[in-house]
Formats: sequence, C-alpha cells, structure tokens
Amino acid sequence: MPRVYFDNAATTPISEVALQAFIEQSRQVGNPSSLHTYGRTARKDLEEAREKLAELIGAHSTEVIFTGSGTEANNLAIKGIYWQRKSEDSRKKVIVISGFEHHAVLDPANWLVEFDGAEIVQIPVSRDGFIDLEKLAAILVDRKDEIALVSVMHSNNEVGSIQPIKEISALAKRFDVPVHTDAVQSFGKTPLNFKDLEVFAMTLSAHKIGGPVGVGALVLKKGVDITPILHGGGQERDIRSGTLNAAGIVSFVAASQSAIRDLTTNAQKVESLRAKLISAIQEQIPDATLNGVMQGEVLPGIANISFPNTESDSLLVLFDAEGIACSTGSACSAGVQEASHVLLAMGRTEKEARASLRFSLGTTNTEADIEYLRTCIKRVIERARAAYSVSQ
Repeated sequence: MPRVYFDNAATTPISEVALQAFIEQSRQVGNPSSLHTYGRTARKDLEEAREKLAELIGAHSTEVIFTGSGTEANNLAIKGIYWQRKSEDSRKKVIVISGFEHHAVLDPANWLVEFDGAEIVQIPVSRDGFIDLEKLAAILVDRKDEIALVSVMHSNNEVGSIQPIKEISALAKRFDVPVHTDAVQSFGKTPLNFKDLEVFAMTLSAHKIGGPVGVGALVLKKGVDITPILHGGGQERDIRSGTLNAAGIVSFVAASQSAIRDLTTNAQKVESLRAKLISAIQEQIPDATLNGVMQGEVLPGIANISFPNTESDSLLVLFDAEGIACSTGSACSAGVQEASHVLLAMGRTEKEARASLRFSLGTTNTEADIEYLRTCIKRVIERARAAYSVSQ
C-alpha cells in the first residue's frame, strides 16, 4: 500500500541538508557559554548561524533569540510583552488577538486571564479567513490606553490565509501598541521580512521548514526589554536562559537557507499540487467545499475541506487505513474531540467544522500522491457517511 503524507503543516520531514548539519555539529563538543576553546568554537558556529538567519528574515542578528520551540517563543512573546507593559503602566491589561489564533498564542493569553487579571479582546475574522481591520481599528481607538499588545498570526495554520500584518502594524503604531506575529507557518513558504512588517516580535519554528524538532526563535526588536519566563544563566539578551542547542540551531539555519533559496520554485510546485488536490477531491466528491480561498493571499500548501455528513475523526482513521496522513487541524490539539475553533471563528457551524479535514502539502509531495488520493477518496467518504448515518 502506498503511504502518502499530507500533514506538512504539523511537521515536515527533516531535509538532508539540515540532517547533515545537525550530525556534523553534534560531533562538536563544548557549551557555547564556556570560555575555553571548545566553548568558543561552539559559540562561533552558533553566532554565524544567528547572523545567517537574521539576514534571511531582514533582521539584525541581536534581534534573534533562540528558543526550544515555536510554542515557547509564543509564550515568551505574549507573557513577556504583557508583563513588561503592565509593569510600566498598570492599566495595560488587554491582549488583542485574532479569533482564530493557534493554541500556542490563545492558551498563554487565556492563562494570563486566569492568573494575572488580563482581558482578551478578539478581532473577528471573515468566512474566507481574514481578520477585520476595521474592527481592529475600532478596538485600538476604544481601548488604546489599556492594550498591552496585539498578536495576529502571519498565516493561519488550518486554512492557510495570510493576514495583513503590515497594515496591522501601521494601525497599532499610531497608538504605540506593540504587535507580535506567529509566523511559524509562513516562514520558508511565502516572503517574510521582519523589518518590512514593522512588528515588535515574530515567532519562527524549525520543524515546519525541514529543520529539527525542538528549535524555534523569537525575533524581538533590538533595544527593547520584555520580561523573561525562564531564569538562569542569562543567555539570549537575558531574555531566554538555558544552554543553547548549537546542533539544532545550526541545522535550523541550514534548513532555512535551503527553503529561502528555493522559495519561489517550491511555492509554485506546492501551489500546483494544492490546486490538483482540490480538483481531484471535488471531482470525486462534488459536495465537498473548500474552507478559505482558492488563490490569492493563501499559503501554497494548505487545503481545508468540508465533507458533508461525515465526522472528521472517522475520516482520519479511514484515510489512515488507506495509508494517507492528514489532520483535523492543529496537531497540538490532537486527541481532543471538538470542533475546530478556527472554522467556528470563520462562521462555520459545529456540524460543518466537525466534518472538515486539513490536507497540507510540502516539497516532498508528488502528483502520484494526488492520484493515489483520487483512487481511494470515494470509498473513504462513502464509509464515513455510512458510519455517520448510523450514529445519528
């Protein structure tokens, strides 16, 4: 049986260049914070990697703070900016986020509500998956003296819609409000420049672009302070203490260089595969509908499809039995049987949301993968609908 991987938004296969960089750096001994020759050599490799990553994203090397994951970087941004702003002005307790943020932003914000008296104000999103800029402007005008930060993801991880971050930054700048963007899904797949976006902070993650799991980065505007959430040796501008993962970081940057070098070619290939996948699904299942936009401001590889009269959990199992891996949305919420908060925020009913799957393609996918999906999707949907009718 063929095995097809359509879950690249959850994690990507590690690229050969990243794997070789990881192996080579792993053979080097030395803590990058140590002063002896071994430590200085490790530090040199790490700082060269930092400079390369900064150049790729239009940032200064001092703005790159390495973390253990994108989730850690998001927590550092949300909590760190909130606490810093609140310490400077006790009125600043409002966190403004989009209605369909990843849980790595939504959950730390909710934690601050529960344990530190924060208030969340959500920006509505359209049926196509884009935030309402007019509503954001109204929120900024109404609550300007109370807002600690605005956090809106650069692109949505479930439907792929790319948000107008530069416009958001321009709006927030008028009220001196910092903006954070979770760019984990966008990096390496669509043009991304920290300086041009004019954001305060931006989150990246290695394993979404062919790098290793366990490495991320928070790109934080130079010359500013935020409150650390980890305390110890004072690494990374005294903002993120902990021994730096030199092998993971060097591997992350090797993957980043490869992804950015081939960004246009890869995007065209993956975008073409996405169009063929959507066409194949709608040809075989005429009532299947795309959640989000077909083209325009959307990532090249994400297609979120609703299959009426099915349950996504059943679909996952049935597709897996055919050797096809896809998802119901964020892998971080796997195992929790509930409708996607992203699709609900986009105005879908709970029934529609619970009948949807995300297919996310990457550079390792081929037209043969699409053709295999075409051969088995009809029987998968028929079985899922039979199970659904019995359960009603």
